[in-house]
Parts: sequence; structure tokens; C-alpha cells
Amino acid sequence: MKSDVKYDLLIIGGGISACVFASKYLKNNITKKVGLIEIGRGLGGRSSTRISKRFKGWKLNHGSPNFNISNSKNNLLLKRYIDELLENKFIKIDDSDIFFLNEDSNLETIKKSEFSSGVNYLSLDSMSEFSKKIIESNNSKEKIDFFFETLIVDMKFNDKEWLLTSKNGDIFKSKYIICSTNLLLHKRSLKILNVNQIPLRKAIPINNDKKIDLLLKFLEQQTFIPRLTFLIYTNENYGYKDYYSKKQRYFYLKNNLEKKCRFERIIFQLQDNNKLGIVIHSKNVGLVNSYISSKDEEVFKQKIITNFNKLFEENAVVHQLNFDEKISIMKWRASQPSGIAVPLSLQLSRKYRIGFCGDWFKGEGFGRIEGSILSALILEKKIKGLIK
Repeated sequence: MKSDVKYDLLIIGGGISACVFASKYLKNNITKKVGLIEIGRGLGGRSSTRISKRFKGWKLNHGSPNFNISNSKNNLLLKRYIDELLENKFIKIDDSDIFFLNEDSNLETIKKSEFSSGVNYLSLDSMSEFSKKIIESNNSKEKIDFFFETLIVDMKFNDKEWLLTSKNGDIFKSKYIICSTNLLLHKRSLKILNVNQIPLRKAIPINNDKKIDLLLKFLEQQTFIPRLTFLIYTNENYGYKDYYSKKQRYFYLKNNLEKKCRFERIIFQLQDNNKLGIVIHSKNVGLVNSYISSKDEEVFKQKIITNFNKLFEENAVVHQLNFDEKISIMKWRASQPSGIAVPLSLQLSRKYRIGFCGDWFKGEGFGRIEGSILSALILEKKIKGLIK
């Protein structure tokens, strides 16, 4: 039980936004006690890396394999931070090949996608390592405690202090909290957490804080794109038809082809052992439902390989897959936000000592890592000096 430990600040969620916020906060508040709570086994959230226990030696970025920054409004806060990441050699400009496939599976020269606009950046290591490096850059005195595989199911605010309860019954106490995930704020929490009331609404009843009421109202209208990710650990002799030595290679499917194949994008990822991993992303509702209702997962996997082979049947650079390739499937519980975005003006409630950041806030980075980073940077500026 963690009930005897009190924190100055607790951060809920371990994605990119949480890591950026934590890093910036630690830089200016080394005397404060900080904790980070994450449901997954490590940092990264939707930008994490699958280090397989079954298939040794593989590291597949099964969420965001890279990230793009548009910054069309030339936000100096964001620009300076990206420059800092480049200077520290955490990231580099991604010059990997990007292909757009049309309905006839032919390559198109028009390169326009929400995932490729602006400048693309690639972690020099895995995406999970990128998240770790962001925090470690300002955690030299190890002032942050990590609680992985920990799911918060209940929130209470009593006498200027937050009490958070995990699924395992652990209790965390803190003066302030930061929610980088909005699971505890959104109606989907009712089903996922098996609770009767949205945790934040239970902690802060209606009409007690106008900002919280407005934030929850916006989130009521926010939806999430369900996603499946297929991780293919290819056989030893699998490779490209051509010579290609860069770390990744991207194939984006145009709308009509995406509906036909039910794949959104396919990323080839070269491993340290020179094996070639393949990550297939899908947001097709029919495919998601088909997987959920599937009685034979092996038959379902064979269909994925069949679709893949049809897609690249006459492609000049991609070989066909064999039906004995090893595949694991990731079903994302909370994926890319869609629809209504939350205004940045609702990021902080001083009265209830709670702040929010993530890609679910309004701006050109909505639904992407750009929004995650920017909202974290803005929130850290807002909260600076508040925690005594």
C-alpha cells in the first residue's frame, strides 16, 4: 500500500505529454516530491515500444513510430523545445521513404497526411526510450517515483489534498495532480473502470467549478478512434526486394484503398539484428469488431497476411509474407481523440489543484504528438510557482 506516501505532485499517465511536463517541472522544482502513475509496463503511452517476451530481440514501435511537427503558427515555445531535443540528440529529422498507395495499389506522388505534414522526426532509439530520455534529462537527482501497471479507479479531493485509489487498493496522496490521460474524465471510464460515475465528476460535483464543468462538457462530445495494431515478426530470410538501409519505411493507404484493405498504414522497421519487423495499423471498425468476435485468432491472423499480400502483390520493393510468420495483436483501449477538442483555457483549476495536458486539447496538433508536447509545455508555464 502507498497510503503513507505523500506527494507534492502526482502525474496520471505516462505518455509523451506526461513525460514532457514532468521533465520541465523537475527542471524548476528539484525540491518537490513527484510521482508518475501509468497503467502500462513503461513510458510512452500510444508512442510506446513493444519489447516482446515471446520473440526475443525485437523492439517494435507499435504506436507512433515517429512524429510530425507542423507548427504553422510558429509557436516559439514549441520550436525551442524541438530544437532542444535535436541538440540533445534525442531525435533527428526522419528522412525515411514515405509512399502513398492509391486504390490500384500504385504509388502516388502527392504526399499529404495528418501523420506526415510539416517536419517528421524520429527517435534515435525506440519511442519508449525517447520518453525515458525526456524525463531523465532533468531527473539527475531521481526526484520522481514511477508506479507502472497501476490503474487509478477513484479520485477524492479533501481539504486541499487529492486521494487517488488504484484498482489494487493502493492509495496515493498529493497536493496537486496532473491528468495527461483523460480516461478519468471521460464517459468511457464507466465501462473500462466498471464504475457508476466518471471519477473526476464524482470528486468535483457539478456547479463547484465552472472550468471543470466546461471541460467535462467538451469531453462529453469527444470520441476516440478504435484501433488494432498487428505486429509481424518476420522470418529470418525476409527482407526488401531492393537495398534499403534506413531504419523505417512508411506506406500510407489512400481512403478508398483503406476501406478495401482495412489497413490505414504499414510501417517497416529494421531491427538491430537486421531482421525486418512490420507494424500494420488499422482503425477500421469492421476489422476491430471482427477481431473482438473472432473465435479463432489464428484464422484471423491468416486473413491479415492475405490482405497484406494482395496489397503488395506486384509491388517493386515489398516481398510477400509466408503464412507461418509470427504475429501479435494490440487492441488500443484509448486511442486517437476525434471530434471536439478541449480549449487550452480549461487546462488548470487552481481551486481544485488539478491540471490537464495531452493531444486532446485544441490546436493544430490535436490528436497527434505535436499537441501532446505543446499542451504540456503550456501547462508547465501555467502551474509554475503554484505548488508550495
